[in-house]
Formats: sequence, structure tokens, C-alpha cells
Amino acid sequence: MSVILGIDIGGSGIKGAPVDTRTGKLTAERHRIPTPEGAAPEDVKRVVQQLVEHFGLPGPVGVTFPGIVQRGHTLSAANVHPDWVGLNADALFTDATGHEVHLINDADAAGLAEARFGAGQGETGSVLVLTFGTGIGSALVHDGVLVPNTELGHLWLRDKHAETWASDRARERDDLNWKQWSKRASTYLQHLELLFSPELFIIGGGVSKKADKWREHLKAERTRVVPAQLLNEAGIIGAAMMAAGSDPALTAAPAALSPARRAPRKTSG
Repeated sequence: MSVILGIDIGGSGIKGAPVDTRTGKLTAERHRIPTPEGAAPEDVKRVVQQLVEHFGLPGPVGVTFPGIVQRGHTLSAANVHPDWVGLNADALFTDATGHEVHLINDADAAGLAEARFGAGQGETGSVLVLTFGTGIGSALVHDGVLVPNTELGHLWLRDKHAETWASDRARERDDLNWKQWSKRASTYLQHLELLFSPELFIIGGGVSKKADKWREHLKAERTRVVPAQLLNEAGIIGAAMMAAGSDPALTAAPAALSPARRAPRKTSG
């Protein structure tokens, strides 16, 4: 089955669309529902259920989550309700929708999509996808295989926490122009370059829509830096890829990312 529903849980909206996972193209217009205030699991579950019913697609569903995801469990909750910590979210959504649901970290989903269908298409070696928004999300893809849950936005640059200093929210908070923000972001990229020596940085998240403002200012020492191509569709596409298991990155990745290799799920009842 190549057309799979992808759902992207965001801070302000939860959006979904069917995706042809052979091409990375949406096959219908996205549908968006505002994220419930507080983003508690039961409230988010109902929105996911509404999106599944809206599209009426058979088969599995991919869902992104803004936090660490391991074997279908959500292990962190920086910008959502604390009840997500330790929750078997795969089972929560599967029971609610009647579909097999597969969860993936939101930045990892964007990274998979960009590496396969976006700015990283055809690249070999290590590609680092960074999403600059409320925080900084990261996805490390090597030869098409995802290393999940890198959370590189939480690195420290001497006395500065990277995402609270160089995110798009930090740019707005500190009233920085794009050149000033790019200087901070460049410092962060150069630190990552020392640690990982990637072949390519792909810059996504909210700032990717304003690439003309920062592209000439954002620099690494050796690594090419390019804006993301898939913009707001990346999470949806990556979630669908995860559920379909149609990409080599999914079948070759660790068990946490491969539905076929997961441990059997315990369900209630």
C-alpha cells in the first residue's frame, strides 16, 4: 500500500494528509485542527481520531510527536502535557482509531522526508536536518538510515543552551535581525560540524520559509548548508513513510523505527 495517512502533531495545530510514499507527494489537501490547549493525551487522541475519520483511508497511520519516541512510547514532553512521559502512545492511538498507528519524533520524520524526497535526495554520507522553530529539532541520517532521537537542540555551547539561544523563538524574543540570528546559528552549526562532520546541513522548521533572509549569512566551516524543500509537509510525509515502512531507512533502522521489528504490543482488555 503506497498511499498512507500521515499526521503531524504541532504546538498550535495537528494536521494530516494522505501521502503517496513512493513519490513523497500529498494526494489530497491537508486538513488542520487546532491543538487542544495543554495538549493532554486524551485531547490529542480525539483530534487524531477526527483526522483519521476525515480522510477515511484504510491501513496504517503515521503520527509525529514533539519529543523522544522509543518503541512507540513517548519518553519526553517538553512542550506538551507531562502525562505523555512513559505513555504507550502507539497503543493509545491504535485503540482510538482502529488503525495500526506508528509514532515517530517530529524532527526525525522531517529528516526522513527531506533525505528521501527533499533537499537531501541523492546525498550519501551523513546528513543533518535541523528544524529551527520553538526549539531546535534534529535528525541525523547516514546513507539513508536514520539515527533516531538525537535531540541535538539540547547541546550546550559553553554557557548557552543551544535551542534557547539559537532557535527561531530566541530570534523573536531577543529581537534579532536575520544576520544577527545567523551568527548564533552558525556558531551552533560549526559545533555540530566538529562533532559529526556531516556532508550536508538541511535547515528546516519555521525559518525555512524565509531562507532568502539568512542563506548568505548562515555558514559552516566545511559543510554545505541548504534550506529544506518540503517545508510544512515534511512531518506529514515522514510520518507516512514511517507507517508504510516503504523506505530503506525504516527497514534498516533500529527496532524503535521499524514496525516489523517491534516487540508485540500489549493492549488493554
